[in-house]
Amino acid sequence: MLLKHSSVKHSSEVLKNLNKFYKRKEIQRLGAENGLDARLFHQAFISFRKYIMESSSVSADLHIILNDICCGAGHVDDLFPFFLRHAKQIFPMLDCMDDLRKISDLRLPPNWYPDARAIQRKIIFHAGPTNSGKTYHAIQRFLSAKSGIYCGPLKLLAHEIFQKSNDANVPCDLVTGEERLFANEDSRQAPHVACTIEMCSTNTPYEVAVIDEIQMIRDPARGWAWTRALLGLCAEEIHVCGEPAAIDLVTELMYTTGEEVEVRNYERLTPLTVLDYALESLDNLRAGDCIVCFSKNDIYSVSRQIEARGLECAVIYGSLPPGTKLEQAKKFNDPDDPCKILVATDAIGMGLNLCIRRIIFNSIVKPTVNEKGEKEIDTITTSQALQIAGRAGRFGSSFRQGEVTTMHRDDLAQLRDILREPVPPVQAAGLHPTPEQIEMFAYHLPDATLSNLIDIFVSLSQVDGMYFVCNIDDFKFLADMIQHIPLNLRSRYVFCTAPLNRKEPFVCTTLLKFARQFSRNEPLTFDWLCRHTKWPLAAPKNIKELVHLEAVHDVFDLYLWLSYRFMDMFPDAALVRDIQKKLDDIIQIGVCNITKLIRASQSAAAPGTAEVVAEDFPLSGTQRDPRAVPERHGAASTEALSIAVEAAGLRRAKSTRPSRLGGRQEELKSYGRGSLANRLLREGLLTQEMLRQLESEWQDQHRNGRYGFGSKRDDQHSSKETRKKRK
Repeated sequence: MLLKHSSVKHSSEVLKNLNKFYKRKEIQRLGAENGLDARLFHQAFISFRKYIMESSSVSADLHIILNDICCGAGHVDDLFPFFLRHAKQIFPMLDCMDDLRKISDLRLPPNWYPDARAIQRKIIFHAGPTNSGKTYHAIQRFLSAKSGIYCGPLKLLAHEIFQKSNDANVPCDLVTGEERLFANEDSRQAPHVACTIEMCSTNTPYEVAVIDEIQMIRDPARGWAWTRALLGLCAEEIHVCGEPAAIDLVTELMYTTGEEVEVRNYERLTPLTVLDYALESLDNLRAGDCIVCFSKNDIYSVSRQIEARGLECAVIYGSLPPGTKLEQAKKFNDPDDPCKILVATDAIGMGLNLCIRRIIFNSIVKPTVNEKGEKEIDTITTSQALQIAGRAGRFGSSFRQGEVTTMHRDDLAQLRDILREPVPPVQAAGLHPTPEQIEMFAYHLPDATLSNLIDIFVSLSQVDGMYFVCNIDDFKFLADMIQHIPLNLRSRYVFCTAPLNRKEPFVCTTLLKFARQFSRNEPLTFDWLCRHTKWPLAAPKNIKELVHLEAVHDVFDLYLWLSYRFMDMFPDAALVRDIQKKLDDIIQIGVCNITKLIRASQSAAAPGTAEVVAEDFPLSGTQRDPRAVPERHGAASTEALSIAVEAAGLRRAKSTRPSRLGGRQEELKSYGRGSLANRLLREGLLTQEMLRQLESEWQDQHRNGRYGFGSKRDDQHSSKETRKKRK
């Protein structure tokens, strides 16, 4: 310990001088000049102070300097060379900071695409709302060109253009992350290609390129793909389709490339009316209605209530396979099918052609991810509301006019206000570090993990006001998950960019096993995959089994995605695609019988409880909007209003737990009529039917002299048990 050295009298004197050193502006400025920003400077100082105060072997030269400072013969600034040497030991990048800054300089993205800069491109922006024909006109130009590429946000959209082109005798290939389909039987590349936007080639020349849903250039996770396509596609004509809110940003971006933008505005082809009344009851449903929910649990609840009324309904939500979505859409659209009602999430906002008469918002709040990657529950945006509402009254369908309303009366005025508001302009375009940039970082920092490399890259990156660095939490999650597996950097990077939902444990576990076997140079065979997924699989008997089948479908997608990047190690793509189609059929059976699965799930749960299925979007640790209900951890129970509130607010439950509802009967009635109940109803977290059932059960308990689930002693025992569980 430094305190034992006779040349330093007191530890307090040393500590006092160290803190004086830390606070000096000149030292902070010197630190910044050597690559230590405020955060790194603070971390380096904490480590340096700990080293001096706790080390038993401080170097002789540092010991002499400290002794001189404490005796008044030296100045605290004399510590800086020792501090900087220590900082470079814990932050190796300080030795190559200039090189790292150059690599992470993202201020001129247009220069990353020399092939595109070598030609003079014509940019045409087709701007308009949903159902205005903007994409139709762009696709007509695509079909008439000698060669072309269509870039869309979804596999469904890419597949639709692929089919439309080939039906029009325009040979067109399909390229998605998991699939390649060729128009020519000999697998020769066709002059036209429809692809998901991440898969577009910036090296192949085309006459015409179409970039669909350009407003997604602002997306916190995927925006980089639209930026890359817009700046990098080598096409004589770039046809951009999307909301007018993106016009200014696209024009500014093209100004930096020296390219002008021609704007073509479109109006909606059929009228869309916001009704003066809410639906209020499922008894008021009509043929052609679509109820839009923002959670799977609401999908399950609403669809069961509809079928309890003797009506058939189709169901569409985001985690369903594309084939199942198409089949459900086909069932709903078929005039001869008895299914006339659709229950869906905002997955219907794009990618599906649906004959909808009326859109009914079950709620106007939904989970979102903010710019910091934090989860929130917030009111839907104008852009989201217009995208969903615009699906009603599609041009060319049997409904010549679209209608939109809400399930609950209290939501209607707010929805009307949301739809009236102008869509805020798109402010910035997303960027993402490339594999080449990360490899250059790794050259300078060979001992850093991939997750650390990404962190350092983002912290050093420089962007101008028209760009932002996309959220990299999913990438870092996967990087940390497979860090212990020996992989070369390029392979590790590819595994970390795999498109999977990190909230699906089975899929994440599978990726881990894929990476481990890959690192041992052992091919991932069809037989291995069948053993891992326990294929063949039976039709689901309850919701839990249906959710698992969806996860298995995602595992097959993951295998196919990796098979196009490591063909030798994932050799059985054709066999996997065959069983994936069979699995799609099995999932379709489950979705067609979804109300039976819900009943089976609830009958398997404890009596008097309602099973809550884990959401795609867990809300634990979520930042919430002040308008949202407080977050809880528990399970849904219809035995008390407080538990119903907890379950509805959480929508992610693992056990059913009793809770006491205190108060008088009048208090319950105030719940039934007051602002809390109205808010829960408005947000789709509670239904009128649930409220009536809760009031009835509470009144029964009150008449029996019980105000909760048992006596006071039972309540105290329950509270103790709850505290024990929390501990």
